[in-house]
This record gives sequence, C-alpha cells and structure tokens, in this order.
Amino acid sequence: MTDAAPIVQLTDISMGFSRPNGEPLPVLANIGLALREGEILGLLGRSGSGKSTLLRIAAGLIHPSSGEVLYCGAPLTGPAAGIAVVFQTFALYPWLTVLQNVALGLDALRLTRDETFRRAEAAIDLIGLDGFESAYPRELSGGMRQRVGFARALVSDPTLLLMDEPFSALDVLTAETLRTEFLDLWVDQKLPTKAALLVTHNIEEAVQMCDRILVLGHHPGQITAEIKVPIPHPRDRLSLVFRDIVDEIYSILTARMAEALGTQKELHGGLVQSLPNVSTNSIGGLIEAIAAPPYLGHAEMAQIASALALKIDDLFPVAAALHILEFAEVQDGSIRLTAPGRAFAEGKTDERKQMFRAHLLRFVPLAAHIHQVLDEREDHKAPLERFEFELQDHLNQAAAEQVLRVAINWGRYAELFSYSDQTRSFGLD
Repeated sequence: MTDAAPIVQLTDISMGFSRPNGEPLPVLANIGLALREGEILGLLGRSGSGKSTLLRIAAGLIHPSSGEVLYCGAPLTGPAAGIAVVFQTFALYPWLTVLQNVALGLDALRLTRDETFRRAEAAIDLIGLDGFESAYPRELSGGMRQRVGFARALVSDPTLLLMDEPFSALDVLTAETLRTEFLDLWVDQKLPTKAALLVTHNIEEAVQMCDRILVLGHHPGQITAEIKVPIPHPRDRLSLVFRDIVDEIYSILTARMAEALGTQKELHGGLVQSLPNVSTNSIGGLIEAIAAPPYLGHAEMAQIASALALKIDDLFPVAAALHILEFAEVQDGSIRLTAPGRAFAEGKTDERKQMFRAHLLRFVPLAAHIHQVLDEREDHKAPLERFEFELQDHLNQAAAEQVLRVAINWGRYAELFSYSDQTRSFGLD
C-alpha cells in the first residue's frame, strides 16, 4: 500500500476566506497529504480545524487559495469522475423514492434508463436496503436515510470515497451498525472504492476505521500529528493496543489545548482569551463526574469521554473551561481536579457560586474587567458596546460577541454582575 501511487495528493494547501470587513480569515495552512490505494485515511480534529473544507478541496468542490491537488496523477480543477462524497446530512430529495435518489448518482454518466436502474438496485442491495426501493425518505429512519446516501455515493463505482462525518447525525447504536457494515464490505473488498477519506471528530471512530489518522489543529487548520493504526480488522475497542492509540490522540489534543489556552491568557492582559461556550451546568456536571468514583478526582480523558458518551467537541470545551477557571488541570491526556475543584464538587449551591465568583475574578480577566468598570462608575452601569468595541480591536465581531456571551452567562451565575438583553447593558445589583 505504501508503495502505490497516491489516489489523491494535496501539496502545500492553504485556504482563506474574507471576513465581512474584507480582512482575510485563514482556515487551512500548508497542508500536505497523500491517500493511497487500499487505505482509509482519517482527518480528526475539533470543530473549526478546517476538516470539511479540506475534504471539499480534495473533492474538487472548492479551490484552495494556494497549493496543488492531484487526482490519479492529474491536476484536479473541479469535480471529477471517480470521486464521490457522503455528507453528514442525508441530502435526499423528499419527492423521490429510494431508487430514484440513488439513481441520481449516475446522472453524469449518461447511461440508459435500464442500466441506470440496474446499477442503482445493485447499490441498494449492497448497502442493505433491498425491499425499500419504492419508499420515500419520510418513511425511513435516520440510519436508513444515511444508507441511501452511501448507496448514491457508491452507485457510480468511485475510485475515491470522501466521507464528511457520515455517522455523526445518527444515534450511537445505528452509527455503530453502519460503521461495522461499511468495514465488513471494505475488508471483504466488496466495495468498488480504492481509497477512502474520513472526516470525524470522534476519536474512537477514527481508530476503529482508519489505517492512518491526521490530527488537525486549528486557527488556522494544520496537521499537528500523524498516527498509524497497525491493527487488523475487525478491531477490538477493549484491546490494549486500541486503547493506547486512543490515549495517544487524547494526549496530543490536550497538549495542544493547554498550550493554546496559555498563549491566549498572555495576549492583551487576557481580555481576548477564548472562552468556551459551555454552561455552568456542564462545568459543574463534569466536576461532579470526575470527583465521583471510580475517578476520585483524576480521570483519563478517553475514559471520561467513553463513560459520559461525549465526543471531543462536547468534552474538550468543558474541560477547557475547568482549566481556565483552575478547577482542574488538563495535561498528558488526563484531567485532574485541583483542590478548589474538589471543594466545588462537595459544596452546596451558595458555596459553589462564591467559589465560581472568586475564580472568575481571578482567572478570567474579561469578567474582572467588566466588574471593575461597573464598580468604578457612579451609576454602576455600562453598555455592552463599551466592551464590544474594546474586544474588536483584537477580535472580529463574531468572536467578540461569543466571548462576551460566555462572560455574561458565567457572570450571571456567579452574581458578579447583571445584564439586560433589552437595554444591552451591564449593571451591579
């Protein structure tokens, strides 16, 4: 496999978009990868790392700002025959039957009607939907609708299959069934596809399915690690080698998170530090989970994610909040409650509010700054715009609004200040 010519190769890919004010917004920076025959390659990262953008570049759906994309050795300048995409959403036409939706995947081939429906029926049979050819999408469950999406992608016998979080919209059991069935077809070489690219933010899914995993950082998206998965299929999630790879990825991601949080705290006195958009209920819930048996204050991120059925986009923002507030330390793939974190877990409601208020003032400079401005003013009031303008010296409007929204929610819980959405103003009550 490693000696085969790449099916698709991306060289020095960078991508940027324009903000409303005309300033560039870098999304990807200096990405290079090669996907070879017989390989499933995973792109793993949190939301905002540019995974889906990179997949669309590999599909020829969008053009990078710079760099080169080669498909089967030739420059890729747009959508090409032999490349198929399975999207996160089902993207089915509700007025068409299953058979008609799948047949749409053959439109560009200009086949006869009989050949089109013969191949569509074969794809439906392959993906386990035979008997539902005349059904409409509204009659199908989410898992069955995603099977239609797979059948439509596979009906054209693609050389390259690109999958953009194809299981993330499904419930846990349905997603597991589809993953297993896809892998069975792949291992038994019943699929026409020679190579596959999987975008995911589910670490265990990546280790279960992929031969190699590229871990993407963000702001802008870039490859921070490459992990090989030398485990034959089917893979046992409970095996030591499987768990070791999962733990290694968590360690990489937690190290990046802690580094990023430390860097942001040093910028402009911490006013522009990124505050994860999580509720105080989620913060308290994670503290309680880590404090309880069997963890007793110290948990591996992989263990707590599995126990709470959390993906990295769900777990990492809450863990980041605990790290920022110094209720916990996140490092080396684990999370450990600090002494205040343990006290918070044991405290009653009023005690928790007092601790949260103290940590908010000490470790979140923006919250402390808002409180100080209000305290110094005679009427103890200030408009939201006062702080928006200050933040927009360093952040775009959307980022400034998001950071302020988190500060408002955390500040309200701590009774540090009040906020009226009607008057868009802060106050001290």
